[in-house]
Amino acid sequence: MKRCISVLLLCAALLLSGCGKRRGESDFRDFSERINSLDALSFTAQVRAEYEHKTARFTLSYGEDGGGGRVTVIAPELIRGVTARVSPGSSTLEYDTVVLDTGSLDSFGLSPLSSLPAMLRALRMGHLDSVWEEDGKTVVLLEPDDGLRCCVWFSKGEFTPLRAELITDGRVKVYIEIEDWTEGVSA
Repeated sequence: MKRCISVLLLCAALLLSGCGKRRGESDFRDFSERINSLDALSFTAQVRAEYEHKTARFTLSYGEDGGGGRVTVIAPELIRGVTARVSPGSSTLEYDTVVLDTGSLDSFGLSPLSSLPAMLRALRMGHLDSVWEEDGKTVVLLEPDDGLRCCVWFSKGEFTPLRAELITDGRVKVYIEIEDWTEGVSA
């Protein structure tokens, strides 16, 4: 009798975990559709880039509207105000008259300043690899391009991105802590 009850409890647990995964997938697909249809989006991010022999930290702000996106350096103070632009449909950054080489983190050209557009590209167009729950948050693993993986933690309820990791060459190269996520005209 105990064995039968144990088997039934195990089956119930497996069924419930499958329901949570489907719910997370549905929540993510709704989120992706929502940000693909936005007129405007903005947020601030603490970015930590892991190079082979050093770590670099930046505070960046991101904003976009129908004319494209902008990544602006808030810190470090030495390069505060440097802004890179992302044109609609493009994955390259354009700088005005400033040349800023923060160094590439991988053979695909990932850099601290390109990390926010890369994360957004993953959120908008990435293949959904897996979904799970962790510390009361929904976590999704996305594959937007060959060689790049993006893991994003979302809040429950509003399903707002809280943090992300960009992974290439089998290891995390960029850690992103997201603040002030604002969607729509008010962004």
